[in-house]
Amino acid sequence: MNNVEQLLVSARHAAKAAHCPYSNFHVGAAVLCDDGSMISGCNVENASYGLSICAERVALFSAIAQGKRPLALAVSCADAQTSRERGTKMPCGACRQVMQELLPNNAKIHIDGVGTRTLNQLLPEGFQL
Repeated sequence: MNNVEQLLVSARHAAKAAHCPYSNFHVGAAVLCDDGSMISGCNVENASYGLSICAERVALFSAIAQGKRPLALAVSCADAQTSRERGTKMPCGACRQVMQELLPNNAKIHIDGVGTRTLNQLLPEGFQL
């Protein structure tokens, strides 16, 4: 199994742990780090919706908190393999902005059921300070 397949499997597994009692939209993400490790995360919802957090950000923030350097990311919705609505399974704008900050410019984002995109394809001309 190559790194992309491993990342997608890890993201699919993480989606099962999602805490999403309001949307029932299970999402998992996995980050490949420069040391070869993989860090996963899932979406965690809150009754105060603004306090919820997406799987991509959980995985990226966890990697950073562990002192790791993220290189690539995979994201999977629980129904990504069976859904016909491919465009609805894309990372949100907030996650794309965080990816720009924490991933290299040439990072690959593997979106289960959709395909692989570069960070620049997902967020051209993103905000920078």
